Amino acid sequence: MGNDTRSDLIEAACAVIEQEGRFLITLRLETSPMGHCWEFPGGKMELHETVEECIIRECREEIAVEVIPLRRLEDARYDYPHGKILLHFVLCRIVSGEPRPVACRKILWIRPDEFGQYEFPPADIGVIERLRKLG
Repeated sequence: MGNDTRSDLIEAACAVIEQEGRFLITLRLETSPMGHCWEFPGGKMELHETVEECIIRECREEIAVEVIPLRRLEDARYDYPHGKILLHFVLCRIVSGEPRPVACRKILWIRPDEFGQYEFPPADIGVIERLRKLG
């Protein structure tokens, strides 16, 4: 198993939630790797879980809302010192609930032109650049 590079890869799904021209971002828990960074809600995929199932579960757990995944935006692979990660960014819409920080420190709704004011993990930069162009 040691030679299986796939086993070293962490797959995670990220919910890009847009509402009235603003995007929802969350401040990571201090105990997380890069705990000072902002991110899109989401997390590690569980065994046999689809990207969409992961997004729905993570949004319930992290920000207490029900979302519907609309479409995949892009995938990003990044090698961090703490591990290799493959992120699946999915455009989502909230169908019920009001976002609140359950498994994150803070929640903000920001305009595309405000992304530069917040620090994100490097793996998020590609999708953020794409979203900034919408503004």
